[in-house]
Amino acid sequence: MPTVLVVEDERDIRDVLRRYLERAGFSVLTTASGAEALRLLSTADLVVLDLGLPDIDGTDVLREVHALGNLPVIVLTARSTTEDRIRGLELGADDYVTKPFSPHEVVLRVQAVLHRYSGVTAEAGPVTYGNRRLRIDEGSHRAWLDDTLLDLTPTEWGLLAAVVAAPGRVYSRYELVNRVRGYEYAGYERTIDSHIKNLRRKLGVDGADVVETVLGVGYRLGFAQDPQ
Repeated sequence: MPTVLVVEDERDIRDVLRRYLERAGFSVLTTASGAEALRLLSTADLVVLDLGLPDIDGTDVLREVHALGNLPVIVLTARSTTEDRIRGLELGADDYVTKPFSPHEVVLRVQAVLHRYSGVTAEAGPVTYGNRRLRIDEGSHRAWLDDTLLDLTPTEWGLLAAVVAAPGRVYSRYELVNRVRGYEYAGYERTIDSHIKNLRRKLGVDGADVVETVLGVGYRLGFAQDPQ
């Protein structure tokens, strides 16, 4: 049973989310404190994080979560501008829900992120691209570039897995949203660039060559698949 940590300073919202998440089969921990959230991170499989916390700014908590590596985060906040959303995504959030919201929608997003994170079954083995420079193992959700293991968030992994599925094919931002999120999210395609930016940074100096931009269209894998 996956454990969801809800970090939210409004008690009514915490209680509603707990009820909906428990009804969906999750174990739920709740706190109104950023400091307490940091102590509970090791017990969680996913964090629903409000950015407007009373003791620690939520973005600072998000940075700490991101530093841990593979712990997915859904940001829950009243900060609804595009700039706020992009900032949260750049700090490593996997999804962004603005208040007011539907609790059922939050549950669906939690399920989608966790499915994206751990729902791929084992395949025959790693597949390589670009004269063996890039190696993808879908069964273990791991990727290497030049034999260096990449520390990817679930969303970054989903983007990379999407473009390697058809090397050379150009994916629009809308297509990537649907492939990575698992559902339509109007307006989200404007923020997919932030995740691509993060992914390229982790790929290093060759990031823009691995995931290429096709102006006015979207993105594609810049490497060809190697013969198996």
